[in-house]
Amino acid sequence: MERLYPLQFRVNLQEKVWGGQRLKPLKGLQADDTPMGESWEVSAVEGKESIVSNGALQGQTLSQLTRNYGPLLLGKKVSLMYGDQFPLLLKLIDARDDLSIQVHPNDHLAQTRHGSLGKTEMWFVMEADQGAHLYSGFKSQISKYEYSKRVEDGSIMDVLMRHEVKPGDVFFIPAGRVHAICGGIMVAEIQQSSDVTYRIYDYNRPGLDGKLRELHTELAEDAIDYKVYSSYLTNYIERVNKPVLLTECPYFTVKIHNVTRAFHRKLFKYDSFIIYLCLEGECTIRPVSDPDTAVSLRRGGVCLIPACDADLYLVPNDATAKILEVFIDNKHFN
Repeated sequence: MERLYPLQFRVNLQEKVWGGQRLKPLKGLQADDTPMGESWEVSAVEGKESIVSNGALQGQTLSQLTRNYGPLLLGKKVSLMYGDQFPLLLKLIDARDDLSIQVHPNDHLAQTRHGSLGKTEMWFVMEADQGAHLYSGFKSQISKYEYSKRVEDGSIMDVLMRHEVKPGDVFFIPAGRVHAICGGIMVAEIQQSSDVTYRIYDYNRPGLDGKLRELHTELAEDAIDYKVYSSYLTNYIERVNKPVLLTECPYFTVKIHNVTRAFHRKLFKYDSFIIYLCLEGECTIRPVSDPDTAVSLRRGGVCLIPACDADLYLVPNDATAKILEVFIDNKHFN
């Protein structure tokens, strides 16, 4: 087999009724009026798989690589936990209009109903128009009965927590939390590898086929966490040339880097693959073991570092670069 190296993938855009026009230019494509809502950056979801675009493994899917390379790609403990399944999905989402009010099931419910992983996720706001907002969680306590009534009469949004947002805002969305990205926002979304969504309310809006999209009111009822929390926004302080933790949970860990010089990251202790997303500026990801396999990323660019290459340098190509780092911390495994 070919030796693994930093992997990049073909552009994988998904048209959505609520999509905008930011993703094509971000990916170096000609802008048009097509409502592109999502760019699936790292995906092993059937039918929407990432395909390698660089190096000797060009043309292979992420699922093929996971099956063929196992622990070398995923890490030994991640491979033991997830087998041949790549466990994470990274998307860029551009919302011209509001997405549906929705919720995702946890692992137990998703496995029982759909044979799937659950869907805990995190949003990093990359762009936000003036006054743009999103919904995350409840602002007042409701019961299952009240939930059903509010969905029926269209007042469910009255009890959701509305957040005005700006670039750099972070929201952790555990399975069970009702949420919606709204118009004028582009986010990076890190999530478990699942495409299971329960749509609760969709503004009586037709889909791309002109028909009303299906709602999953009853399925959602048992998936929802009805608890009200004191805060839904993740607070953090950015630092220069120091990793800053944004999110840590059993499914993924996310850190942010502001680098002004070559910055060494030796991450073998996590025994995990690493995903890098360039948020601002341009950067080079350079493995210590084989510097010739280095890849350059500009804003919106993503690469996947195999676990066997988790010793590398983050190098800004200009004065500075802002980079999102995603991996799985094996300390959460039994």
